[in-house]
Amino acid sequence: MPTTGPSRLPSLTGLRFWAALLVVLYHLSRKVGELPLLSPLAWYGRSGVTFFFVLSGFVLAWTYGASPARPWVFARRRFARIWPLHVLTTALSLGADAAIGAVLPVAAALWSLALVHPWALPTLYGGNPASWSLGAEAWFYLLFPPLLRLLAPRRRAWLPLAALCAVLGPVLWAAGALLPADPTVRGWLLDYLPPARTPQFVLGVVTGLAVRHGVLPRVRLLRPGLLPAAAAVLLFHVLLVPWHAAVPDSSWYGPYSASQLLSAPLFAALLAAAARRDAAGAPPRLLAGRTAVRLGEWSYAWYLVHEIGVRCWLAVQGRPAPGAATLGVWLLLAGGSLVAAGALYRWVERPCERLLRGAPRGRDAAAPLPPRAVRVVRQRRRGRTVDQPSADQPSVEPSRLT
Repeated sequence: MPTTGPSRLPSLTGLRFWAALLVVLYHLSRKVGELPLLSPLAWYGRSGVTFFFVLSGFVLAWTYGASPARPWVFARRRFARIWPLHVLTTALSLGADAAIGAVLPVAAALWSLALVHPWALPTLYGGNPASWSLGAEAWFYLLFPPLLRLLAPRRRAWLPLAALCAVLGPVLWAAGALLPADPTVRGWLLDYLPPARTPQFVLGVVTGLAVRHGVLPRVRLLRPGLLPAAAAVLLFHVLLVPWHAAVPDSSWYGPYSASQLLSAPLFAALLAAAARRDAAGAPPRLLAGRTAVRLGEWSYAWYLVHEIGVRCWLAVQGRPAPGAATLGVWLLLAGGSLVAAGALYRWVERPCERLLRGAPRGRDAAAPLPPRAVRVVRQRRRGRTVDQPSADQPSVEPSRLT
Protein backbone atom coordinates (compact mmCIF):
# COMPACT_ATOMS: atom_id res chain seq x y z
CA MET A 1 0.00 0.00 0.00
CA PRO A 2 1.24 3.53 -0.66
CA THR A 3 2.29 5.59 2.29
CA THR A 4 -0.24 7.88 3.86
CA GLY A 5 0.56 11.13 5.53
CA PRO A 6 2.07 14.47 4.61
CA SER A 7 3.82 14.90 1.27
CA ARG A 8 6.45 16.96 3.12
CA LEU A 9 9.14 15.14 5.04
CA PRO A 10 10.37 17.42 7.85
CA SER A 11 12.61 14.72 9.37
CA LEU A 12 14.64 14.59 6.18
CA THR A 13 15.16 18.34 6.39
CA GLY A 14 16.35 17.88 9.97
CA LEU A 15 18.73 15.13 8.87
CA ARG A 16 20.30 17.57 6.41
CA PHE A 17 21.65 19.59 9.32
CA TRP A 18 23.33 16.56 10.90
CA ALA A 19 24.93 15.57 7.60
CA ALA A 20 26.22 19.11 7.08
CA LEU A 21 27.50 19.14 10.67
CA LEU A 22 29.42 15.95 9.94
CA VAL A 23 31.13 17.63 6.97
CA VAL A 24 31.90 20.77 9.03
CA LEU A 25 33.44 18.71 11.83
CA TYR A 26 35.46 16.80 9.26
CA HIS A 27 37.03 20.02 7.96
CA LEU A 28 37.58 21.43 11.44
CA SER A 29 39.30 18.22 12.58
CA ARG A 30 41.61 17.93 9.61
CA LYS A 31 42.44 21.60 9.09
CA VAL A 32 42.06 23.45 12.40
CA GLY A 33 43.00 20.77 14.93
CA GLU A 34 41.72 17.63 16.59
CA LEU A 35 39.52 17.29 19.65
CA PRO A 36 39.16 14.10 21.73
CA LEU A 37 36.18 11.86 20.91
CA LEU A 38 34.69 14.17 18.28
CA SER A 39 37.58 14.17 15.81
CA PRO A 40 37.99 10.38 15.58
CA LEU A 41 34.28 10.03 14.76
CA ALA A 42 34.32 12.95 12.33
CA TRP A 43 37.64 12.10 10.70
CA TYR A 44 35.76 10.61 7.75
CA GLY A 45 32.81 12.98 7.97
CA ARG A 46 33.03 13.62 4.26
CA SER A 47 30.62 10.68 4.13
CA GLY A 48 28.01 13.38 4.75
CA VAL A 49 28.33 14.19 1.05
CA THR A 50 27.33 10.60 0.28
CA PHE A 51 24.27 11.17 2.45
CA PHE A 52 23.35 14.25 0.41
CA PHE A 53 23.65 12.33 -2.86
CA VAL A 54 21.33 9.58 -1.61
CA LEU A 55 19.00 12.21 -0.12
CA SER A 56 18.85 14.08 -3.42
CA GLY A 57 17.62 11.00 -5.28
CA PHE A 58 15.19 10.08 -2.52
CA VAL A 59 13.54 13.49 -2.32
CA LEU A 60 13.32 13.99 -6.07
CA ALA A 61 11.64 10.60 -6.41
CA TRP A 62 9.27 11.43 -3.54
CA THR A 63 8.43 14.83 -5.02
CA TYR A 64 8.06 13.93 -8.68
CA GLY A 65 7.28 10.21 -8.52
CA ALA A 66 3.52 10.76 -8.64
CA SER A 67 3.45 13.93 -10.79
CA PRO A 68 6.48 14.31 -13.07
CA ALA A 69 7.27 17.75 -14.43
CA ARG A 70 8.45 18.50 -17.93
CA PRO A 71 12.25 18.27 -18.22
CA TRP A 72 12.68 21.99 -18.85
CA VAL A 73 10.49 22.87 -15.86
CA PHE A 74 12.43 20.45 -13.69
CA ALA A 75 15.73 21.92 -14.92
CA ARG A 76 14.56 25.45 -14.16
CA ARG A 77 13.55 24.49 -10.64
CA ARG A 78 16.85 22.79 -9.90
CA PHE A 79 18.82 25.68 -11.42
CA ALA A 80 16.91 28.08 -9.19
CA ARG A 81 17.62 25.86 -6.21
CA ILE A 82 21.40 25.55 -6.38
CA TRP A 83 22.93 28.08 -8.76
CA PRO A 84 22.42 31.53 -7.17
CA LEU A 85 24.06 30.60 -3.88
CA HIS A 86 26.76 28.70 -5.75
CA VAL A 87 27.67 31.85 -7.71
CA LEU A 88 27.72 34.03 -4.61
CA THR A 89 29.84 31.66 -2.52
CA THR A 90 32.22 31.18 -5.44
CA ALA A 91 32.69 34.95 -5.54
CA LEU A 92 33.17 35.01 -1.76
CA SER A 93 35.76 32.24 -2.00
CA LEU A 94 37.70 34.05 -4.72
CA GLY A 95 37.54 37.25 -2.69
CA ALA A 96 38.89 35.39 0.34
CA ASP A 97 41.75 33.99 -1.75
CA ALA A 98 42.60 37.46 -2.99
CA ALA A 99 42.49 38.89 0.53
CA ILE A 100 44.86 36.29 1.99
CA GLY A 101 47.20 36.35 -1.00
CA ALA A 102 46.40 32.86 -2.26
CA VAL A 103 46.51 31.84 -5.91
CA LEU A 104 43.20 32.66 -7.60
CA PRO A 105 41.79 29.60 -9.45
CA VAL A 106 40.04 31.74 -12.06
CA ALA A 107 39.95 29.11 -14.83
CA ALA A 108 38.65 26.46 -12.44
CA ALA A 109 36.05 28.93 -11.16
CA LEU A 110 34.73 29.42 -14.69
CA TRP A 111 34.36 25.65 -15.01
CA SER A 112 32.56 25.56 -11.69
CA LEU A 113 30.04 28.21 -12.76
CA ALA A 114 29.00 25.81 -15.52
CA LEU A 115 28.91 23.00 -12.91
CA VAL A 116 31.32 20.79 -14.87
CA HIS A 117 34.41 21.19 -12.66
CA PRO A 118 34.48 17.68 -11.08
CA TRP A 119 34.85 16.11 -14.52
CA ALA A 120 38.52 17.16 -14.75
CA LEU A 121 41.10 16.83 -11.99
CA PRO A 122 42.78 20.25 -12.55
CA THR A 123 39.43 22.07 -12.19
CA LEU A 124 38.02 19.85 -9.46
CA TYR A 125 37.85 22.43 -6.66
CA GLY A 126 36.70 25.33 -8.81
CA GLY A 127 36.41 28.69 -7.13
CA ASN A 128 34.86 27.28 -3.96
CA PRO A 129 36.33 23.87 -3.01
CA ALA A 130 33.10 22.72 -1.36
CA SER A 131 31.15 23.18 -4.60
CA TRP A 132 32.58 20.12 -6.34
CA SER A 133 29.52 18.14 -5.22
CA LEU A 134 27.24 20.55 -7.10
CA GLY A 135 28.82 19.40 -10.35
CA ALA A 136 27.80 15.86 -9.45
CA GLU A 137 24.30 17.08 -8.57
CA ALA A 138 24.01 18.79 -11.96
CA TRP A 139 24.85 15.46 -13.60
CA PHE A 140 22.18 13.75 -11.50
CA TYR A 141 19.62 16.35 -12.56
CA LEU A 142 20.31 15.54 -16.20
CA LEU A 143 19.77 11.86 -15.49
CA PHE A 144 16.67 12.14 -13.34
CA PRO A 145 13.85 12.90 -15.86
CA PRO A 146 14.66 9.97 -18.21
CA LEU A 147 15.45 7.76 -15.21
CA LEU A 148 12.05 8.50 -13.69
CA ARG A 149 10.26 7.81 -16.97
CA LEU A 150 12.07 4.49 -17.19
CA LEU A 151 11.52 3.39 -13.59
CA ALA A 152 8.11 4.76 -12.64
CA PRO A 153 6.03 2.09 -14.44
CA ARG A 154 8.38 -0.78 -13.52
CA ARG A 155 7.83 -1.35 -9.82
CA ARG A 156 9.20 -4.89 -9.92
CA ALA A 157 12.58 -3.49 -10.96
CA TRP A 158 12.92 -1.07 -8.02
CA LEU A 159 14.20 -3.43 -5.36
CA PRO A 160 16.60 -5.37 -7.64
CA LEU A 161 18.00 -2.06 -8.87
CA ALA A 162 18.38 -0.84 -5.29
CA ALA A 163 20.27 -4.03 -4.44
CA LEU A 164 22.51 -3.56 -7.49
CA CYS A 165 23.31 0.04 -6.53
CA ALA A 166 24.08 -1.06 -2.97
CA VAL A 167 26.51 -3.69 -4.29
CA LEU A 168 28.18 -1.29 -6.72
CA GLY A 169 29.64 0.71 -3.82
CA PRO A 170 31.82 -2.16 -2.57
CA VAL A 171 32.64 -3.09 -6.18
CA LEU A 172 33.91 0.43 -6.94
CA TRP A 173 35.83 0.52 -3.68
CA ALA A 174 37.53 -2.82 -4.48
CA ALA A 175 38.29 -1.51 -7.99
CA GLY A 176 40.72 0.87 -6.32
CA ALA A 177 43.23 -1.99 -6.43
CA LEU A 178 43.25 -1.74 -10.24
CA LEU A 179 43.51 2.05 -10.46
CA PRO A 180 46.67 4.22 -10.45
CA ALA A 181 48.64 4.09 -7.21
CA ASP A 182 48.61 7.88 -6.92
CA PRO A 183 45.97 8.50 -4.21
CA THR A 184 45.06 11.87 -5.75
CA VAL A 185 44.16 10.36 -9.12
CA ARG A 186 42.51 7.34 -7.53
CA GLY A 187 40.52 9.57 -5.18
CA TRP A 188 39.29 11.70 -8.07
CA LEU A 189 38.17 8.65 -10.06
CA LEU A 190 36.35 7.00 -7.15
CA ASP A 191 35.24 9.84 -4.89
CA TYR A 192 34.75 12.92 -7.08
CA LEU A 193 34.00 11.89 -10.66
CA PRO A 194 30.19 12.05 -11.04
CA PRO A 195 29.69 8.57 -12.59
CA ALA A 196 31.31 6.99 -9.53
CA ARG A 197 28.69 8.70 -7.35
CA THR A 198 25.75 7.95 -9.64
CA PRO A 199 24.84 4.62 -7.95
CA GLN A 200 24.32 6.52 -4.70
CA PHE A 201 21.87 8.89 -6.37
CA VAL A 202 20.04 6.06 -8.14
CA LEU A 203 19.83 4.16 -4.85
CA GLY A 204 18.11 7.20 -3.37
CA VAL A 205 15.70 7.39 -6.30
CA VAL A 206 14.57 3.77 -6.13
CA THR A 207 14.37 3.85 -2.33
CA GLY A 208 12.22 6.97 -2.48
CA LEU A 209 9.92 5.38 -5.05
CA ALA A 210 9.66 2.17 -3.03
CA VAL A 211 8.83 3.98 0.20
CA ARG A 212 6.34 6.36 -1.41
CA HIS A 213 4.46 3.56 -3.12
CA GLY A 214 4.74 1.05 -0.28
CA VAL A 215 6.62 -1.71 -2.08
CA LEU A 216 9.36 -2.34 0.47
CA PRO A 217 9.21 -6.00 1.52
CA ARG A 218 8.03 -6.76 5.02
CA VAL A 219 11.44 -7.96 6.11
CA ARG A 220 12.75 -6.44 9.33
CA LEU A 221 16.29 -6.03 8.02
CA LEU A 222 14.96 -4.11 5.01
CA ARG A 223 12.50 -2.02 7.04
CA PRO A 224 14.46 -0.94 10.15
CA GLY A 225 13.04 1.57 12.57
CA LEU A 226 14.55 5.02 12.83
CA LEU A 227 16.64 4.27 15.91
CA PRO A 228 18.18 1.04 14.53
CA ALA A 229 18.94 2.77 11.22
CA ALA A 230 20.60 5.71 13.01
CA ALA A 231 22.51 3.29 15.25
CA ALA A 232 23.82 1.46 12.17
CA VAL A 233 25.12 4.72 10.70
CA LEU A 234 26.81 5.60 14.00
CA LEU A 235 28.31 2.11 14.34
CA PHE A 236 29.74 2.34 10.83
CA HIS A 237 31.58 5.55 11.72
CA VAL A 238 32.76 4.08 15.02
CA LEU A 239 34.28 1.12 13.16
CA LEU A 240 36.23 3.54 10.97
CA VAL A 241 38.26 4.59 14.04
CA PRO A 242 40.22 1.30 14.47
CA TRP A 243 40.31 0.90 10.69
CA HIS A 244 42.06 4.26 10.47
CA ALA A 245 44.60 3.15 13.08
CA ALA A 246 45.39 0.00 11.10
CA VAL A 247 45.37 1.18 7.47
CA PRO A 248 46.61 4.49 6.01
CA ASP A 249 44.23 6.59 3.97
CA SER A 250 46.55 6.42 0.96
CA SER A 251 45.90 2.67 0.56
CA TRP A 252 43.10 1.65 -1.78
CA TYR A 253 41.65 -0.56 0.97
CA GLY A 254 41.84 2.23 3.55
CA PRO A 255 38.82 3.78 5.26
CA TYR A 256 38.86 7.08 3.37
CA SER A 257 37.19 5.86 0.17
CA ALA A 258 35.34 3.17 2.09
CA SER A 259 33.61 5.78 4.22
CA GLN A 260 32.13 7.32 1.08
CA LEU A 261 31.50 4.28 -1.10
CA LEU A 262 30.20 1.81 1.51
CA SER A 263 27.86 4.04 3.51
CA ALA A 264 25.12 4.69 0.92
CA PRO A 265 22.89 1.68 1.86
CA LEU A 266 22.97 2.73 5.51
CA PHE A 267 21.93 6.25 4.59
CA ALA A 268 19.16 4.92 2.32
CA ALA A 269 17.81 2.84 5.22
CA LEU A 270 17.94 5.88 7.50
CA LEU A 271 16.04 8.03 5.00
CA ALA A 272 13.44 5.32 4.45
CA ALA A 273 12.86 4.94 8.19
CA ALA A 274 12.57 8.70 8.72
CA ALA A 275 10.21 9.10 5.76
CA ARG A 276 7.94 6.34 7.03
CA ARG A 277 7.79 8.02 10.44
CA ASP A 278 6.80 11.30 8.81
CA ALA A 279 4.24 9.60 6.59
CA ALA A 280 2.71 7.94 9.65
CA GLY A 281 2.24 11.37 11.20
CA ALA A 282 4.72 10.81 14.04
CA PRO A 283 7.95 12.62 13.12
CA PRO A 284 10.51 12.79 15.97
CA ARG A 285 10.96 16.27 17.38
CA LEU A 286 14.75 15.92 17.30
CA LEU A 287 14.55 15.87 13.50
CA ALA A 288 11.24 17.51 12.71
CA GLY A 289 10.89 20.25 15.33
CA ARG A 290 10.89 23.88 14.27
CA THR A 291 14.54 24.44 15.19
CA ALA A 292 15.67 21.21 13.52
CA VAL A 293 13.89 22.07 10.29
CA ARG A 294 15.24 25.62 10.31
CA LEU A 295 18.81 24.37 10.75
CA GLY A 296 18.20 21.85 7.97
CA GLU A 297 17.09 24.66 5.69
CA TRP A 298 20.35 26.47 6.41
CA SER A 299 22.47 23.39 5.70
CA TYR A 300 23.07 24.06 1.99
CA ALA A 301 24.43 27.54 2.67
CA TRP A 302 26.41 26.22 5.65
CA TYR A 303 28.01 23.55 3.52
CA LEU A 304 29.08 26.09 0.91
CA VAL A 305 30.32 28.84 3.22
CA HIS A 306 32.00 27.14 6.19
CA GLU A 307 35.24 26.15 4.46
CA ILE A 308 35.84 29.76 3.37
CA GLY A 309 35.91 30.84 7.01
CA VAL A 310 38.27 28.01 7.94
CA ARG A 311 40.64 28.95 5.14
CA CYS A 312 40.71 32.63 6.13
CA TRP A 313 41.27 31.86 9.81
CA LEU A 314 44.21 29.57 9.09
CA ALA A 315 45.78 32.11 6.74
CA VAL A 316 45.56 34.90 9.33
CA GLN A 317 45.82 33.13 12.70
CA GLY A 318 47.26 29.71 11.92
CA ARG A 319 46.35 26.53 13.77
CA PRO A 320 45.45 27.07 17.44
CA ALA A 321 47.14 25.35 20.34
CA PRO A 322 45.69 21.94 21.28
CA GLY A 323 42.94 21.72 23.88
CA ALA A 324 40.76 24.67 24.90
CA ALA A 325 42.13 26.98 22.19
CA THR A 326 41.19 24.48 19.48
CA LEU A 327 37.72 24.05 20.99
CA GLY A 328 37.24 27.82 21.02
CA VAL A 329 38.19 28.16 17.37
CA TRP A 330 35.90 25.27 16.48
CA LEU A 331 32.96 26.98 18.16
CA LEU A 332 33.80 30.33 16.60
CA LEU A 333 34.14 29.02 13.06
CA ALA A 334 31.23 26.59 13.19
CA GLY A 335 28.91 29.04 14.92
CA GLY A 336 29.94 32.03 12.83
CA SER A 337 29.52 30.18 9.56
CA LEU A 338 26.14 28.85 10.70
CA VAL A 339 24.94 32.39 11.43
CA ALA A 340 26.22 33.48 8.02
CA ALA A 341 24.38 30.54 6.46
CA GLY A 342 21.15 31.62 8.11
CA ALA A 343 21.55 35.11 6.67
CA LEU A 344 22.36 33.74 3.22
CA TYR A 345 19.32 31.49 3.33
CA ARG A 346 16.98 34.30 4.28
CA TRP A 347 18.27 37.09 2.09
CA VAL A 348 19.85 35.30 -0.88
CA GLU A 349 18.96 31.65 -1.30
CA ARG A 350 15.22 31.74 -0.71
CA PRO A 351 14.46 35.05 -2.50
CA CYS A 352 16.55 34.10 -5.55
CA GLU A 353 14.92 30.70 -5.77
CA ARG A 354 11.45 32.21 -5.66
CA LEU A 355 12.38 34.73 -8.32
CA LEU A 356 13.95 32.23 -10.71
CA ARG A 357 11.39 29.48 -10.29
CA GLY A 358 8.50 31.63 -11.41
CA ALA A 359 4.93 30.35 -11.40
CA PRO A 360 4.45 26.97 -13.12
CA ARG A 361 1.72 26.91 -15.73
CA GLY A 362 -0.43 24.42 -17.53
CA ARG A 363 -0.07 20.75 -16.73
CA ASP A 364 3.28 21.34 -15.06
CA ALA A 365 1.66 23.33 -12.28
CA ALA A 366 1.02 21.39 -9.12
CA ALA A 367 -2.56 20.25 -8.85
CA PRO A 368 -4.62 22.04 -6.20
CA LEU A 369 -5.17 20.22 -2.96
CA PRO A 370 -8.49 18.36 -2.82
CA PRO A 371 -11.24 19.72 -0.54
CA ARG A 372 -10.47 17.14 2.16
CA ALA A 373 -6.80 18.15 2.26
CA VAL A 374 -7.79 21.82 2.48
CA ARG A 375 -10.08 21.02 5.43
CA VAL A 376 -7.22 19.13 7.10
CA VAL A 377 -4.91 22.16 6.82
CA ARG A 378 -7.56 24.53 8.16
CA GLN A 379 -8.43 22.26 11.07
CA ARG A 380 -4.78 21.85 12.00
CA ARG A 381 -4.40 25.61 12.16
CA ARG A 382 -7.30 25.68 14.60
CA GLY A 383 -5.55 23.13 16.78
CA ARG A 384 -7.80 20.17 15.92
CA THR A 385 -6.46 16.66 15.36
CA VAL A 386 -7.68 14.95 12.20
CA ASP A 387 -6.62 12.19 9.86
CA GLN A 388 -3.71 12.92 7.53
CA PRO A 389 -4.30 13.49 3.81
CA SER A 390 -2.78 11.04 1.36
CA ALA A 391 0.92 11.41 0.58
CA ASP A 392 0.11 10.82 -3.07
CA GLN A 393 -1.50 14.25 -3.29
CA PRO A 394 1.06 16.54 -4.96
CA SER A 395 2.71 19.29 -3.00
CA VAL A 396 1.94 22.92 -3.73
CA GLU A 397 5.57 23.23 -4.78
CA PRO A 398 8.39 20.67 -4.99
CA SER A 399 10.12 19.84 -1.77
CA ARG A 400 12.97 22.07 -0.59
CA LEU A 401 14.85 19.16 0.90
CA THR A 402 17.59 19.15 -1.72
